[in-house]
Amino acid sequence: MSTYGAFVVFVIGLLMIIKGGDIFLNGAIGVAKITGISTGIIGATIVSIATTLPELLVSTIAAYEGLEDMCIGNAIGTYISNIAFIIGISSIIKPIKIDGNFNIKGIMMISFLILFYILAMDGMITKKEGAILFSLVIFFLWANAVEHKKDDTKKNKLYLNKEDTSKNIVFFIVGGILVVTGSHLLLDSAVQIANFLHTPQNVISLTFLAIGSSLPELVTAITAIRKKEQSISIGNILGANIYNLTMILGLSALFSDDGITIYRQTLTLDFSMALIVTLLFVGSGIFKKKISRSMGFLLLFIYLVFIFALF
Repeated sequence: MSTYGAFVVFVIGLLMIIKGGDIFLNGAIGVAKITGISTGIIGATIVSIATTLPELLVSTIAAYEGLEDMCIGNAIGTYISNIAFIIGISSIIKPIKIDGNFNIKGIMMISFLILFYILAMDGMITKKEGAILFSLVIFFLWANAVEHKKDDTKKNKLYLNKEDTSKNIVFFIVGGILVVTGSHLLLDSAVQIANFLHTPQNVISLTFLAIGSSLPELVTAITAIRKKEQSISIGNILGANIYNLTMILGLSALFSDDGITIYRQTLTLDFSMALIVTLLFVGSGIFKKKISRSMGFLLLFIYLVFIFALF
């Protein structure tokens, strides 16, 4: 593919993600109304699993092909991008009010990040440790099921007619397909463009791949703001980051030949950045019950410093 062709594919992929994200979120809101499940839980489970598919595919394929730099870089890079870049931009556009069970998921995200560091301290995530990380996905889904049982919104279940139900399900599926397909086009073209620029592999994974595979979350967040459904956005980021640490890194280790190697930069610069933005995000949500514009600017500034440090 030529440089010109890569840029054309990049734009096509971006348009597919933007339109797909709008359709997908409409379907997700409809599913929440049909089932009586809160939009926060929908965001943390169904929406975040779907928007995490690009990272999952990129990291597991990279691990299978022995591209460990790209595998780890994509997962951790996307984790950082989801908070510092997406929450940063979203809260700058409109301050985010925190409600629901944010505290539990926020503390869970911090705990899983620290667990990853402990497992990775010896420079390797083995297949056994990958299985441990992946098993945490089941725990997270169980926690959301318990939350749903206690959620008062279940009492306010909205019964839609058969036509509305079918339409929302179709929107959800079609929107998800557009987002995932667009992400693939975007990622492939971004890698091509980066290769033309002779950018190192670990930098590609932490920047081009991470930002590219975070675009579904970004589109979902901005669409959620426009539709005044910010709880979906927060739930989506919390869920996506938990899946990055558990499902993606866990499956990547299981798909590799002998586990995945963790390089020194991951345990120093990358982990430190992930921990800093996580503590700022979760701390603000727990103690201030909101992500303010000033916090958004701070998160975005930290992210730009991180990107600059990589280059």
